[in-house]
Amino acid sequence: MSDVFEGYERQYCEISANLSRKCTSASILAGEQKKQKVSEIKAGLEDAEALIRKMDLEARSLQPSVKAMLLAKLREYKSDLNNLKSEVKRITSTNANLAARDELLESGMADTLTASADQRSRLMMSTERLNHSSDRVKESRRTMLETEDLGVSILHDLHQQRQSLLHAHNTLHGVDDNIGKSKKILTAMSRRMSRNKWIIGSVIGALVVAIILIMGFVCNYFEIVRGSQPTPQGDLLLESGVSSGQFFYCLCFPIFIFRLREALN
Repeated sequence: MSDVFEGYERQYCEISANLSRKCTSASILAGEQKKQKVSEIKAGLEDAEALIRKMDLEARSLQPSVKAMLLAKLREYKSDLNNLKSEVKRITSTNANLAARDELLESGMADTLTASADQRSRLMMSTERLNHSSDRVKESRRTMLETEDLGVSILHDLHQQRQSLLHAHNTLHGVDDNIGKSKKILTAMSRRMSRNKWIIGSVIGALVVAIILIMGFVCNYFEIVRGSQPTPQGDLLLESGVSSGQFFYCLCFPIFIFRLREALN
């Protein structure tokens, strides 16, 4: 049970007991004393009604299981308050019909208060539903803002990745250009090496031809010398010269052929 409701209940019980005592004492009084006592009782009734309204609001704001028990107790307090009002009317009334009419009016007012309390309860429930709807709208707005921030972050990351891809693409183009230049340089070097090989081969061939021609001239020379000097010493000299020339020719010719193959390879 709510501590607030218990506090209101305790105050109401004290006021109700006090009003009952005052009604009992007012019924035996007369004149000004009775009027004064009745005024005090009416003031107490107003305080009691205020406490009844506070208890009603507090009970309707609690959980359903506790709410039903408190509303049942509140109906008893309302009935007790109506009895006190009837007692005050009976004391102040000098006419029995007037007292009966006032009692009917009090009953109608009690019904009116009950209807007003029901309307107040429905209004509070509507207000609570509106508050829940407002909370859901705020939560949806917060989720939407978080989603928007996430989308902006993803777009920023995609932009950075796009810049990285463009940079890599440009780098690859630069590498392709460098590879093309290197290929051209290697092709030029290969052509130059081939040209140099052919030049060296041509030079070596020319040297070989020159050597062959020189050897031919040397042989012809020695034959001429042998024909002009038919002496043993001349023949010996000619044979030794021819043998030396042939030996030099046989020695140099394979060397030039080997160098020629190396140059061509």
